[in-house]
This record gives sequence, C-alpha cells and structure tokens, in this order.
Amino acid sequence: MQYWLMKSEPDEVSIDDALAAHGSTVAWFGVRNYQARNFMRDAMRVGDGVLFYHSSCDEPGIAGIAEVASTPYPDDTQFDSKSAYYDPKATRENPRWVLVDVRATQKTRLMTLPELRSIPELADMQILRKGNRLSITPVTPAEWRCIMRHINK
Repeated sequence: MQYWLMKSEPDEVSIDDALAAHGSTVAWFGVRNYQARNFMRDAMRVGDGVLFYHSSCDEPGIAGIAEVASTPYPDDTQFDSKSAYYDPKATRENPRWVLVDVRATQKTRLMTLPELRSIPELADMQILRKGNRLSITPVTPAEWRCIMRHINK
C-alpha cells in the first residue's frame, strides 16, 4: 500500500463535495503536470491511502482522508474544447492525461500548513519543500502514521 497527498481547490471539489458524491467518489480530473499524471498512471493502486488537501484557499491544509478507488483512465476534460483543462494535442486514440477516482472516507479537522511545518517528523515531507507545487505527491508510511496520530488529536 502506498500513500498520497492530493490537492484540490475546495471551490472545485472539497472534502464535503466528495463525501456527498454518489459512493463518496469523485474523479480526480484536471491534472496537467506530467509528474503528477505519472503518479496516477504508473504508481497508484486501488486502496492506496490519500490525504485530501484543500489548496488555493484562505486556509490550505489536510481536510480529510480518502482512498484511490479506480485504476487510471482517460480524463475526458482534455477532449472538451470548452473546458479549462482542454488539450488540443490529446486525442481519444492517444490521450495525454489520465485520472483516478478517489473515494472520501472521512472529513477531519483541518491540519494547516503551519501545523504540518511545526511537526519535526514531517520536515522532509514533499509538500513542505520549498518550491513544491505538485498537485499530487507521495507520502511515506512514517509521514502517514504521524499525520494520523496528529489529525485524531
């Protein structure tokens, strides 16, 4: 089992939106970074743990727990010329972008970026590295356990 931190802007899809969705499952659409795409395409497996992170908002942070709920499949927004995620180089025969479904399992208290930075065991966490802007990052098992201990306090 692997663990991931996946960022979503809450005005696009929040943890509450995910929990309210049919089966508490949402498609993780709109990823347009090759490294993040490759994590979904090559490394994620059904059942992997996900830290559901609210980004680009007043108070960014971990807002819930989720799990990867599907294998990767083409992100249809790449084919929609009216979508902000449209990619004119993508074709149905040769899609460039994939997504996975994510099933929200629990809303948590918000674990903010300053709180994450204050925990010494998380000092090397990828999201806390200077200049990190990836929307999907791996989380080590030790980081996951540490966050689970703190999030449930």
